[in-house]
Amino acid sequence: MPETTVPDRKAPDPDSSWAPLRQPVFRALWIATFASNMGTLMQTVGAAWLMTSLATSPVLVALVQSANTLPVFLLGVVAGALADIIDRRKLLLLTQAWMCAMSFLLAALTLLGWTNPWTLLGLTFALGLGSALNAPAWQAIVSELVPGKDLPSAVALNSMGLNLARAVAPAIGGVVVAAAGPGAAFLLNSASFVGVLAVLFRWKRPPIRTRLPVEPLREALATGIRYVRYAPKVQAVLIRTGAFMIFGSAIWALLPLISRFGLGLGPTGYGALMGCLGLGAVIGAFTLSRLRQAFALNRLLAGATLLYAAATLVPAAWHQVWVVCVAMAIAGFAWLVLVANLNATVQALTPPWVRGRALAAYLLIAFGGQALGAALWGAFVAWIGLWPTLSICGAGLLMNLALVRRFRLDRPSMPPGEAPLDPPAEAEAWRQSPSAIRVSIAYAFDPTEESACREALGELRLIRLRNGASRWQLTPDGPSRWVECFEVRSGTVLMRLYDRMTPEERDVLMAVRALHRGAEPPVLTVAPGWASSGS
Repeated sequence: MPETTVPDRKAPDPDSSWAPLRQPVFRALWIATFASNMGTLMQTVGAAWLMTSLATSPVLVALVQSANTLPVFLLGVVAGALADIIDRRKLLLLTQAWMCAMSFLLAALTLLGWTNPWTLLGLTFALGLGSALNAPAWQAIVSELVPGKDLPSAVALNSMGLNLARAVAPAIGGVVVAAAGPGAAFLLNSASFVGVLAVLFRWKRPPIRTRLPVEPLREALATGIRYVRYAPKVQAVLIRTGAFMIFGSAIWALLPLISRFGLGLGPTGYGALMGCLGLGAVIGAFTLSRLRQAFALNRLLAGATLLYAAATLVPAAWHQVWVVCVAMAIAGFAWLVLVANLNATVQALTPPWVRGRALAAYLLIAFGGQALGAALWGAFVAWIGLWPTLSICGAGLLMNLALVRRFRLDRPSMPPGEAPLDPPAEAEAWRQSPSAIRVSIAYAFDPTEESACREALGELRLIRLRNGASRWQLTPDGPSRWVECFEVRSGTVLMRLYDRMTPEERDVLMAVRALHRGAEPPVLTVAPGWASSGS
């Protein structure tokens, strides 16, 4: 993209919510993505409405949402690994072209009158496959396009763009469906991908230079899973996300049924309800910066959950159209506050080398929860009815508040940077080893500082395991002397363990070394791994 910009006396303050738009590539992608989101949401209206025309089963109607989100659950981990080990720009070009083609195929079949419920679900699933492979790379490039301090604002702007489209596109989609049929909405969606493809094609992404070879896919998958397993703060975000999404998915999955069978509205009315959701989310995006300044993250998420629960319960008790419209606006507001903060927190907790995989885990939980919830609540509607199902979902959301204290979330200041360590000579000598390696480090500690030592070594254990170690143990070796041992699968993995250090992790390592007592530094030895040595 062109790097020249016209001076603007009203350019946003570097700390404002609009600062990311000063970056030319981010701005161009934001505009193109907004147009693409408009097309996607128009397709969502068309697909949901087409299914109510093709089948009367509430399960099939709800499965449209599941077909769109299930691929993220199935391919999320693979997509995250691909986003970290191959060129993200090329991956995005491929996935965007796939979604353009699948949307065009669905449009053609629908316009020819050849679409049935299973064709609709199948092609919706195919679009979801493209979205699943696209999502981690798409979100991970945000940190490449804006400075680290602007990342929360960039995430919020992306959420605002999506929800601004939600405020406008469903109503337009309803009009298009009413005037020209669902096929026209699908055709417009196919055309909307062209702008994104053009921006990505022109973007000259700087090459990523590393000191080590690219991880094989299988190893990258294992590393991503291991990272999340040993990152308690990331786990807390994922647990909170999953618990919310399972119950929160009810509004999105059941809105076609609420509109058509609960309120007796046509496609335009359904689009208006979707527009209310989007409008509420836009209001949330405009106020998000002030809300983040006024409230701690944990309290803000708890308040948004309470609002979303109330918005879910209202339609179950009051069936007037205007009341449901207000409830949907409140739901959209709360949804934006929750999703934008949870997403930004994941990005702000993870270093660049694993960010795609961490985001894939987040998307896996978020979309998997939506897919599971959509199918579950569709079955509940068939069993007990629409309004009782919404009441159950609202009660489930209220139960989510019990997680606020157990899985507390605090706002990180900014994403962790990179602070790689030069490996010690003893480790460097094993760089080319294809076999498992065991590293032992002997520390001498003051017995009066045992509690502080154990705490610091506990943090160091998590760092070793999530950055590459496959095993770790701590054993006593005489009075006031402990030996830390960890194993890696090869010399390359050992080099990566040092290369992946962040400033915060280096601080932990320095804290452990500061607790070491003795004239000489901790003794480090490297030997064949436990498996290699037969022990």
